[in-house]
Amino acid sequence: MRRTVLIIMILAFVFILNAQIVHHGFVRTHLGALTEQGGEYSVLQNTFDWKLDFGKGDVALYVNPVFNYNALNDNLDITLRQAYMDIYFDNFDLRIGKQQIIWGKADGVFITDIISPRDLSEFILPDFDEIRLGIDAIKFDYYLGNSTFETVWIPTFQSTIIPDKNSIWAPAMPDFPMSVNYDYSNADVENKLSESEIALKYSYLGSAIDFELMAAYMWDDNPAMHIYPQPDTLIIKPEYHRLPLVGTSFSKAVGGAVVRGETAYYFDKRFSAEDFSVNGIKEKDYLHYLVGYDHNWFGVNVSFQFIQEYIMDYEEDMRNDEFSNTMTFLASKTFINETLELSLFSYYGINDNDALLRPKLSYDFSDGFNVLLGTDIFIGEEGNFGQYNDNDMVYMKVRYDY
Repeated sequence: MRRTVLIIMILAFVFILNAQIVHHGFVRTHLGALTEQGGEYSVLQNTFDWKLDFGKGDVALYVNPVFNYNALNDNLDITLRQAYMDIYFDNFDLRIGKQQIIWGKADGVFITDIISPRDLSEFILPDFDEIRLGIDAIKFDYYLGNSTFETVWIPTFQSTIIPDKNSIWAPAMPDFPMSVNYDYSNADVENKLSESEIALKYSYLGSAIDFELMAAYMWDDNPAMHIYPQPDTLIIKPEYHRLPLVGTSFSKAVGGAVVRGETAYYFDKRFSAEDFSVNGIKEKDYLHYLVGYDHNWFGVNVSFQFIQEYIMDYEEDMRNDEFSNTMTFLASKTFINETLELSLFSYYGINDNDALLRPKLSYDFSDGFNVLLGTDIFIGEEGNFGQYNDNDMVYMKVRYDY
């Protein structure tokens, strides 16, 4: 209720300034059906994404309310994806308010792009600008030639949104030797200055190369599941922990292609283990990196990425693999004066021999009016993608941008 009142107040305010407001956004109908469940609908959603820009002098306002109607449960969800103010100066600017912050060079994966938490209630299938959550933050950018120095302060913590336990996207849980009960008494992070988050980034954009260096003192957006054995049950207490990190990314043109890389080094990340004497949690430094290659071959845009996660000082009772390897492949081509696009994006999990294939066909009927047909195919029996082997689906999105 408070959220709805806040949105109404903001909209009332912007209407007062209506003569100088720029309206844009989109209306979309999204229908999806599971192919292995007799065509049972998995998505039946209507979205109105409304973006409002107002600028006057050196100050600009941006408000992005989103109205989602889910016909499967007759629920209207009103959210404020972003709402911030930009203040511009000669050599720097400030952005204050709820905002999405995007870092890194990766496509389809999150490595250093961890400032904004994620909404994973539909796995990783929505567009990434819809997966990323807006966060209350102050972002300061200072410009010096081709360099930018960025500081982000996040006063309050927001966690990743995980699927409901009854959702088809609820992740597989480990097998435990006895019944399990959850205790959420340790799952809160207090709203106070000492619990805030800070992130720093230096970026350089040049003719030969562009790169970024970053560091952050943050909270892990996903809780560690601490396990407390009892005589006839296991008590699991989710708890959030600090996650300091440093990272870098780069991209460089080489002979008509683009080579990309991105690395994040996490300190004392918590991992699940089978050793209940340490409450099923072990702290290890953790490396997550990517190398990518983009090129246009005979009119087809092609991209390859190799991603590896490495747990240092590994112990055999840990539930994650020491090395987790994933590859992605993207191929896309346009036809008919770029009104028709055929594309395929795929993930392949090397460790578990599982995959997600996402072919799509998109056609622009007229300016702003687009129809997209696609399918999501999960392959394998286990792993990040194979666990959803029963969730293959076909879908259609009809969208009008204004």
